[in-house]
Amino acid sequence: MSASTSGRYVTKPGRDTRWNRLLYGFGRQLVSNSLRIYTRGTVEGKENLPDGAFILAPIHRSYIDTPISSWVQMRRLRYLGKDSMWKYPWVGKLFTAMGAIPVHRGSIDREALRRCLDALATGQPVVLFPEGERKDGPEVFPLMDGAAFLASKAGVPIVPVGIAGSDRAMPRGAKFVYPHKVHVIVGEPISVETNDRGRANREQLNATTTELRTEIQRLYDLAQERIS
Repeated sequence: MSASTSGRYVTKPGRDTRWNRLLYGFGRQLVSNSLRIYTRGTVEGKENLPDGAFILAPIHRSYIDTPISSWVQMRRLRYLGKDSMWKYPWVGKLFTAMGAIPVHRGSIDREALRRCLDALATGQPVVLFPEGERKDGPEVFPLMDGAAFLASKAGVPIVPVGIAGSDRAMPRGAKFVYPHKVHVIVGEPISVETNDRGRANREQLNATTTELRTEIQRLYDLAQERIS
């Protein structure tokens, strides 16, 4: 067993085992699909998803954006979650089996980075909210370079996603999910430019992040039009 970088909680790496895939499938059916029916959720742009590994980069306006992200594909997705969710061992094991990867906020978590790279190396898509945390309002906030950096290290594309309606279905402070329409739009993959050695410098990472922010904003605005 290995500890998260914070040193507070002990977790196991989340391998893509048959048991984990079965548990993920059950959880997806129970939570994600029920949520989709309840919110009359619709998805467009699934044809833009590449085969193999990629980083899914959705806008983040509600806690339910995590299960909503699983609407785009039947495959098991991996998610980053704050390490405090692993405080209780049995809960941590469940989160890990469901595809979550613990991350310590506020500092560079090299263990979380390694686990993301391991997942991508085995063909598993990773969901990363590039705004860093849940935000409010119609404009996409300045993004962190995490998605671009991870994509460059793993050699995989980033897929931008716009999610409209989740902030009304479960707004900040709400304890329940309301039956508000939710629409998801998957954009075309974005690749990180690299040099001759296959590495991306700071300027290239910044350029990718700027492109990603522009595309997420476009998809979010378009998704909002779909539910208006």
